[in-house]
Amino acid sequence: MQVTTKAIVLSVLKYGDTSLIVKAFTLSDGLKTYLLKGVLTTKRGKLKSAYFQPLTQLELVANHKNKGTLESIREVRVSYHYQTLHSEISKNAITLFLAEMLTNSIQEEECNEGLFHYVESALQWLDANIEITNFHIYFLIDLTKYLGFYPDVTNLSKIHFDLLEGEFTDTTTLNPMITGENLIFFKRFLGINFEDIHKVKMKKANRQQLLQTIVLYFELHLQGFRKPKSLAILNQVFS
Repeated sequence: MQVTTKAIVLSVLKYGDTSLIVKAFTLSDGLKTYLLKGVLTTKRGKLKSAYFQPLTQLELVANHKNKGTLESIREVRVSYHYQTLHSEISKNAITLFLAEMLTNSIQEEECNEGLFHYVESALQWLDANIEITNFHIYFLIDLTKYLGFYPDVTNLSKIHFDLLEGEFTDTTTLNPMITGENLIFFKRFLGINFEDIHKVKMKKANRQQLLQTIVLYFELHLQGFRKPKSLAILNQVFS
């Protein structure tokens, strides 16, 4: 079936000497994997490897067999041209990290318009703004709304956050917890929007600890989730 859809590139893998395997999150069908035959050697074709950078926003004309096999792309164009995302060091580090997080988090081959529009608009915000040091933390916390494990804020005043149960509690258990200073920062990210993330003033050490804890939160709630390798690079850039 031929489909015209928006798509966000998640990961790219070289296949042989001339081809690429591209994972993309599509508006029409969720996660899709495409084989781009000969794209690394074709100079005049409609598909160019430069289009397939992490988190690039595209519009595709693709053939979807929807049988769990590799799909094919007939035409492609960039639907949103980033100005800074791939050129500024800090934003590029965030981009590579979030591409890996999204690759490890999105598994469904089905339409999820809410999730798609959230990722699309958040990346455009990142591209357009300067105060971005807390972006990835807020993005991941808010992302859990669309993945089904957003923190239960019913008992927000309690002194621990239980990562396994996804709720605030006064009870100490063997489950991993957010406590103390990092809990205060974690609570401040709940219920705000991107425009307010710069108001959460944190030391680098707190930001790194909280980010590692949020990655653990994803590990606990998503089956088969793998810790991103780019986390160390991101911490280096922001240290």
